[in-house]
Order: sequence, then structure tokens, then C-alpha cells
Amino acid sequence: MYNFEYYNPTRILFGKDKLAGIDQLIPAQAKVLITYGRGSAKKSGLIDRIRTILGSRTVLEFGGIEPNPRYETLMKAVEVVHRESIGFMLAVGGGSVLDGTKFIALAAGYKGDARDLLFYGFRPIPFEMVPSTVPFGTVLTLPATGSEMNSGAVVSYEHGKYPLKSELTFPRFSVLDPTLSFTLPAIQVANGVVDAFVHTTEQYLTFPVDARIQDRMAEGILKTLIEIGAVNIAEPGNYDARANLYWSATLALNGLIGTGVPQDWATHMMGHELTALYGIDHAQTLAIILPALLEVRRDKKRAKLIQYAENVWQIGDGSEAEKIDRAIENTRSLFESLGIKTRLSQYGIAADQIDVIVGKLETHGLTALSETGDQTIELSRLILEKAW
Repeated sequence: MYNFEYYNPTRILFGKDKLAGIDQLIPAQAKVLITYGRGSAKKSGLIDRIRTILGSRTVLEFGGIEPNPRYETLMKAVEVVHRESIGFMLAVGGGSVLDGTKFIALAAGYKGDARDLLFYGFRPIPFEMVPSTVPFGTVLTLPATGSEMNSGAVVSYEHGKYPLKSELTFPRFSVLDPTLSFTLPAIQVANGVVDAFVHTTEQYLTFPVDARIQDRMAEGILKTLIEIGAVNIAEPGNYDARANLYWSATLALNGLIGTGVPQDWATHMMGHELTALYGIDHAQTLAIILPALLEVRRDKKRAKLIQYAENVWQIGDGSEAEKIDRAIENTRSLFESLGIKTRLSQYGIAADQIDVIVGKLETHGLTALSETGDQTIELSRLILEKAW
């Protein structure tokens, strides 16, 4: 196991009727900005419920944050923060609203061109760049990204998607009430299952470093998602199934299973290009890339793929190669059983578009991906060809 430091200051309020707890966690004199997406939180009455809980506080709203939050939209919210002297923000929605609010918090505290914040990737943004931010909490309505308990975000700008993180962008608290997601469309629930699943595999399907606790936790998350994925779609009001999805998605990316282990993230980096180019939902891009990547990289990931086959999919018979074959096929079948397509061609993307995607990977410097940095642009091309 590698050396590591782990820090996570986010308070979690989990379960039914936990929304009222935000009154005790937001300063009584704070002017609050509620951020949300394209209106479902407003139409459902959730924003009104929150306003009632916040009582006599001055509350403003900023809606319209896109599913892949755009820099230009978020900068309009930064103007509101400055103009209205906002003292606290509350993000209400799914991962995109939460990610966008993290960027708003950072950009509001940065004195230069906020686009500077987009180019740090997985490196933490230095404290000297942004010494302070507007504090914020979250009310999660779509379990998927884990953004409710981590410091990371992804922001869209021009034709790219840019990850960023800072210790200042951990939410102060997050409300995880599964009942707030009961009315979600089935495709969004399916996306959430896939997103959490692939977050986990990015930190698990690498190479062994004898990190047994992290491996067992990752396997537990994966097995839980396999068990409850279809139930969440077939029975949207099943509280126990939805509660397990919420907590699985949070644990998949709150840093615990990634401590002391190598991490890949090539599936995400390649998937981001598909979203930026073709508007495919983030989770759906992951379902396209992951099975193909595992096939192309099966020798590199052999030991962990066998472990994945045996411990997650319970495949006990056959040769090692057969176990890997079945594990990869089971992964693809899982995504497809949720109604998620797993081929580029199924989204109407022609084979000659692979050159375009590869060109974007090169433009964005994504030429040495994987847990060891050995996924060349040629290997990425092979993965895309396999995914077609």
C-alpha cells in the first residue's frame, strides 16, 4: 500500500427528513445563494421547502446550470456573488450543479482571469491563488458523481471539459435524502449507477499493491451496484434500494477507496471528449469506453481483472483468460441491462470520427493516460476502435 494523507471535512446528513438540519448549519446572518439546474428542483417545490427552512435569511436564487456546467454560465453566478455580497451558497441538484457551485466558490475568490483555474487538472489549485472561497453546502437530488463529499469538479469551456480540485471546495455539509430522487427519469438513475460503478473501477482495476481494505470496500460497492441497479429503475420508490445507491455513489468518490492505491481515470478522460464533441451523457460515455479499455488493456490489468472476476462477479471456474473474458462481458451486459448503450456506433458516431476524437485527446495533452502513464495515443485509438 502506498503512503497517503486523507482529509475530508464534509458533514453528511443522510436519510428521510434530514433537510431541516440545514437551518443549524448555515450562519443565521448569511445572505444565501441557492444554485440549481434547469428547474426540476423549483417545479417540485424543493426550493420553496428550503426557503421555508432558511426562515428570515435573505435568499437569492441562480438557476440554469447545465448538465455539463459551462464556464460562461458559472461566471454569471460569480457576478451575483460579488454584487450581492453572498455569504453562503446552497447547491440543490445533481453532480453538475454541485460541480458548478464549487467553481463559483473558487472563481469568486480569485482575483485574476478565472479561466486560469481550469488548467490544473488533477493537481490541487494552490492556496496562494485562491486564499478563501464562499462556503457552501449541498442538497443532492441525483446520486451519481460523489461530488457531495469530495473537492473535485469538472467544468466545460469551449470544446473541452476541465477537472479541477481544491481543499477549499469540499462542501461544508451535504443532505442525502433518497426520497428527493424518487421522481427522477429512469435514464438518469441508470446513469447514476454507471457513474458510481466506473468511479470505483478507476481506482480498483489497476494493479495490486496489497491494499486489502480499499479492495474490499471497492468490491463491496461494485457488488452492491450490481444487486440494486435494476431495482432502482424498476422500483423508483424503493427507499432501501435508493438509499444504497446514494451511499454507494458517495463512497465511490469520497477518497476512501482511492487512498494508498494507483488510480487510472483513462476512461473518464476519454469519455470527456465524447461528451464535449457529441453531447453524450457523461455516464454513457463511460459505458462506451470501459469495456473496450479493459479488453485492450487486459494484459496490463490482468491480476486485478482476475480478482474482479472472482470477487465481484463470483466467477470461479475456467482459465484465467476465460474469467477475464466473462468479467468484461458481464460489465458490458450490466450497463446494457440498465438501458445504456455501449458502442459508439449506437450513438450514430461514424468510424471516421475516431480520428477526430484522437485529435482532441492530442490537443488536450491526453497522450500518456492510465495508472502508469503508458496509455499512448495509439492505445487510445485501439480502445476507440474496439468501442465502435
